[in-house]
Amino acid sequence: MNIANIMTVIGFVAVVFTIAILLGIGVYVFFVDRTQKQHPVLRNYPLVGRVRYFFEKIGPELRQYFFNNDREGKPISREEYQHIIKKAKYKRDVYGFGSQRDFEKEGYYIRNAMFPKLTEEIKMDRNTKQKTNRYLLVKDPLFTQRDEHIEADDSPVYLLDEDDTIVIGNNCKYPFKVRGQIGMSAMSYGSLGERAITALSEGLGIAKGTWMNTGEGGLSDYHLKGGADIIMQIGPGKFGVRDKEGNFNWDELLEKSKIPQLKAFEVKLAQGAKTRGGHVDAEKVTEEIARIRMVEPHQSIDSPNRFPEFDDAPSLFNFIERIREHTGKPVGMKVVVGSHFDADDLAKQIRDTGKGPDFITVDGGEGGTGASYQELTDSVGLPIKSALPLMDNALKKYGVRDRVKIIASGKMFSPDKVAIAIAMGADLVNIARAFMITVGCIQTLKCASNACPVGVATTDPDLQKALVVDEKKYRTANYVITMRKGLFRVAAAAGLNSPVHFKREHVVYKDEKGKTWSLDDIYQSMIQPDGEGSVNA
Repeated sequence: MNIANIMTVIGFVAVVFTIAILLGIGVYVFFVDRTQKQHPVLRNYPLVGRVRYFFEKIGPELRQYFFNNDREGKPISREEYQHIIKKAKYKRDVYGFGSQRDFEKEGYYIRNAMFPKLTEEIKMDRNTKQKTNRYLLVKDPLFTQRDEHIEADDSPVYLLDEDDTIVIGNNCKYPFKVRGQIGMSAMSYGSLGERAITALSEGLGIAKGTWMNTGEGGLSDYHLKGGADIIMQIGPGKFGVRDKEGNFNWDELLEKSKIPQLKAFEVKLAQGAKTRGGHVDAEKVTEEIARIRMVEPHQSIDSPNRFPEFDDAPSLFNFIERIREHTGKPVGMKVVVGSHFDADDLAKQIRDTGKGPDFITVDGGEGGTGASYQELTDSVGLPIKSALPLMDNALKKYGVRDRVKIIASGKMFSPDKVAIAIAMGADLVNIARAFMITVGCIQTLKCASNACPVGVATTDPDLQKALVVDEKKYRTANYVITMRKGLFRVAAAAGLNSPVHFKREHVVYKDEKGKTWSLDDIYQSMIQPDGEGSVNA
């Protein structure tokens, strides 16, 4: 028998053997499906029913990449995602032919000036420049990898002019001076891995003039690596400033405050998508994370949904005052606004007691989280465009707006959204998920599982290998710089020489019938006086 015949026989035997194995597996699975008691579909349709579960499993990916249009995807649409990527990767965000916005729908618009500011009329720091790396796209063919290469780019970082510096905690021993209006919202080491936190820290350090919030997981070495300014968040679990029994550790707080990069503290009362205590699964709690948080390793972490140290505004303010006196640094609070009554009461307490926060972070209900519950993420807490004006109104009403800065947070991924937030009353803006995208996030929605496939929201060392810090840090820097550049561009279009001058009169709201309203018109129609200290909205 020649070689060809031998190979034919071997091939035939292999095929028959493979078919037999597949038939055996099929028969086995058929009887397993038919006799199992959990899934009715599989009992009635063995084998075939598994196709249903397969497509159900990959449904989110199918919708994300094939079936949702560019503006439909949630929480971040494909269009928003692409704008973030373009800023981060290419340090530009231009596209042709026209907007994809549905102009028939209601929405907010920035009032353009008939005589906008020229580039040379813009008031900004023109001297501070920074070199970053960006990609230059040469060719983007359909069936092969796009042709692009990295090039060095030296440009201004678009900081505010020194005269427009935003000062938090004027009366503190060590006030916090900010010259960029966009910073990183609270993201803990533990929820994000060390590579993600390091890339973000180094990127923000390159961009200059910005800050990163540690989240409630404590201050890690990775937050400090890039030299960016730090706001250390203190949540109800008091991670990083607690003793073994979970009591507040004032000595540890003092030690942390001596770190030069640490510019302010934030007492977290609530977070947009998580008006409860934080949670981290046991598999994310490594030895290092446990040391930083001052908890037991390899055990799930839950913090209360409220500080046991206080239960009303006066006791909260006393707690804030003690932190401020103990450290000499500004202290703020993070809140989710539930109604105008809450905002009004808070502002009145600040006026009456003469105490309170140096800044208030207003987090909209649409804010993100690593892990929370559907009923809280969907329905508890007002979205930012409703919450922000209520807080701004309340602070102005009781004459304390000048001493309290407002940081707004809630899906503000683009310069126009930031400009609208500033016009609504924000001094500064926090961004979280867009920064995650700059270091590789692809929205697989697995943040709570420690199985993030791109190494961002995971502490798994094998998965983190996907994230290259030396490449992603420049994307973070490029995103911040391009956002600030766009914010100055929007300000110039509105006739302003700096984005710090955005006011309510610079934004209008168009309803579904085409009628336009100024923000002042809207707020005045919402608010009816009902005695001192309360309003009907």
